[in-house]
Amino acid sequence: MINLEKQTKVSPEEVIQRLKKYFGKGGQGLELIDENPQCLNFSGGGGYVNATVCAEGGKTRVNLVSQEWEYQVKEFLSGLS
Repeated sequence: MINLEKQTKVSPEEVIQRLKKYFGKGGQGLELIDENPQCLNFSGGGGYVNATVCAEGGKTRVNLVSQEWEYQVKEFLSGLS
């Protein structure tokens, strides 16, 4: 299991769209099983990715908790400026 967090200048709305594109059906193929304005939960491939996204002090804080998708979580976060 991995739990990583990063702050970025990318807006929360844009981060959420990128998460859906990267981890969802068009990307890694995970199923989006739960969504609310600040949280996305993906499942599939024997694991999961849970994302929390919130605005904080002019930046966006992104927290990703995952099992079986550690490499992809690191790759996603490294792509955020």
